[in-house]
Amino acid sequence: MLTFSRAVLTLGLLLGLMSRLGAAQSIQIANDPGPLAKQVRSEFLYSWNAYKQYAWGHDELLPLSKSSHDWYGVSLYMTPVDALDTMILMGLNDEADKARELIDKNLSFDQDISVKNFEVTIRLLGGLLSGYQLTGDKRLLELAQDLGTRLLPAFNSPTGMPYMFVNLKTGKTSGAVSNPAEIGTLMLEFGTLSKLTGNPAFYDKAKRAVTELYSRRSKIGLVGSTINVETGAWVDTTSHITGGIDSYYEYLLKSWLLFGDKDLEKMWKTSVDAVNKHLADNARTGFWYAQVDMNSGRKISTHFGSLDAFFPAVLARAGDMDRARKLEDSAYKMWTTFSIEPEEMDYSTMKLVSPGYALRPEIIESAYYLYYYTKDDRYQEMAATFLGSLVRYCKTDSGYAALRTVETHSQADSMESYFLAETLKYLYLLYAPRETVDLNKVVFNTEAHPLRKTW
Repeated sequence: MLTFSRAVLTLGLLLGLMSRLGAAQSIQIANDPGPLAKQVRSEFLYSWNAYKQYAWGHDELLPLSKSSHDWYGVSLYMTPVDALDTMILMGLNDEADKARELIDKNLSFDQDISVKNFEVTIRLLGGLLSGYQLTGDKRLLELAQDLGTRLLPAFNSPTGMPYMFVNLKTGKTSGAVSNPAEIGTLMLEFGTLSKLTGNPAFYDKAKRAVTELYSRRSKIGLVGSTINVETGAWVDTTSHITGGIDSYYEYLLKSWLLFGDKDLEKMWKTSVDAVNKHLADNARTGFWYAQVDMNSGRKISTHFGSLDAFFPAVLARAGDMDRARKLEDSAYKMWTTFSIEPEEMDYSTMKLVSPGYALRPEIIESAYYLYYYTKDDRYQEMAATFLGSLVRYCKTDSGYAALRTVETHSQADSMESYFLAETLKYLYLLYAPRETVDLNKVVFNTEAHPLRKTW
């Protein structure tokens, strides 16, 4: 493993060379993307080894204090499950085997803890399913089935839309006020679990939830920010594509693609038409998506942030390359304006609203999709900028750390599991051989776990 200083030096020399190439930079990357793929792989190993040293067997590494954090007081092995398929795609077979052995022998969901249905579904259920599909390890499928069964009581609301929290042992639920993302970002995982186990209940529960949510859209086709799953009444009527709604749209498209469900196809097409009609904003500073009232379409806010940057990937996967390119250009402007992207800014003024950076992957994910479908080297160039910023501002001597603020680059004691599951995976795929993943056959869930039609 490279030492911290040597790793920074290696990347610094590489990026420095690229910058000196000027106009020839894209030719350099296109002719030999291998060094950057190896560099990303090295950064993954650096972070994974820090996890092994300071947080082995726990949910997450705390990189600054060199300690660990468990979400619910007991470990659900969040980082090993989340990172497993990244290791497999990177060819880190020995590390993947060690992580799989840890999961197989120690992970248990027979815990008296109330978990967030959405987060556990996308990270753990998604990771177990993709791990099973990639390795054939039946223990991973057994764990996925056990987890899915323990999550099913979340759907026992009067509307069929899930509660936010469910106790894994007792099935007790809580959190009646939820949002479209947490209600509508379950179909890929629960649907795949149904297909692999032959139990239709998982598919049916998840589909009913998203159908009930979709049926409550406004007359102009938009959903709001929060809704009561017991009454079906909207609590907040602000409509947007950022956190709280974002992956609802992603899953309408991807669930149709993975399962061929015509109902979901209709939901996706009518929804994206409404979003493009009422939220898309050709502003002075670029092409963005605003926040509006779901009933009238009246603009409420011009805030845009790191989570919103997932949408170019979705647009690209749907074939809307014009909007995808323009929105990714705007998101890249957000990144370069502040040297690394903030959690949220006001695109009308390009001023900060929320200054942190949580090691998020969405802008990198979108660059990957655009590069995959357009073969335009400029998205690899963007990715080199992302990688350089991460190493410069977020690398510590024990993994990577989130930033409290992009203004001073002061670090926070956090390295969420999605940094290994998504951020570094998408960076790697931007430079790895194209055949590593076939996006026309693989659907990534919102945590970047690849799911395939193996049924």
